Amino acid sequence: MRSGNPVLGENTFLDVGSGRVVTRDGQTMTIGGTVNKTALLLAMVLITATYSWNLYSGPESLPGLMPYAWGGAIAGFVLALVTIFKKDWAPVTAPLYALVQGLFLGAVSAIFEARFPGIVLQAVGLTFGTLASLLMAYKSGLIRATENFKLGVVAATGGIVLVYLVNIGMRLLGFEGMGFIHDSGWLGIGFSAFVVVIAALNLVLDFDFIESGVEAGAPKAMEWYGAFGLMVTLIWLYLEILRLLSKLRGDD
Repeated sequence: MRSGNPVLGENTFLDVGSGRVVTRDGQTMTIGGTVNKTALLLAMVLITATYSWNLYSGPESLPGLMPYAWGGAIAGFVLALVTIFKKDWAPVTAPLYALVQGLFLGAVSAIFEARFPGIVLQAVGLTFGTLASLLMAYKSGLIRATENFKLGVVAATGGIVLVYLVNIGMRLLGFEGMGFIHDSGWLGIGFSAFVVVIAALNLVLDFDFIESGVEAGAPKAMEWYGAFGLMVTLIWLYLEILRLLSKLRGDD
């Protein structure tokens, strides 16, 4: 089993020491349990996102949003790393991740909305529309997570991550960076559209990987980890859709 999502790696559901699936209390992971925990994490994101979103009261309030944007992003990154390396902590760290990412998303969304009115509602609708469409396509067998499909998505995801890291490194060193990442021209729009497609296809791999974990009898606590993995992909997809829509409306 392999997922393009770095959170849901090849050995996610295996005991590190023995390479076997381990259930310590006899309870195993279920699809329903994972769905419920995903819904709970989404609710937590919505609660804190609403809080930071409501802090916006006009252009003069934008600087006050930056601590929530940066603080939420950094705290979310740290909690994601902790969750990845301490999977059994997911029942605690996954909710914390959702809460701080909500602060980040609310602030970032308010900043985009201030410049492009209506963009956030469009991005949210497209994100959940994509999630629902791909889930139906996956369950109906229209899209199958074959090995070649997985390898292609993993390679594309790795390439995108590399491009972003190189761009960040160039900016930190004082260089201009890769302008097409932020450019609203056709090259920039094409790049963002490609990233959105790859982020969406990662959802298919996540569905397949979680289903495989259920079939393997993974521990009940892994429902939290599976939900966390889906949240990581959904947040990435939303941000990339937001970026793409802003490029398409760059002349507003």
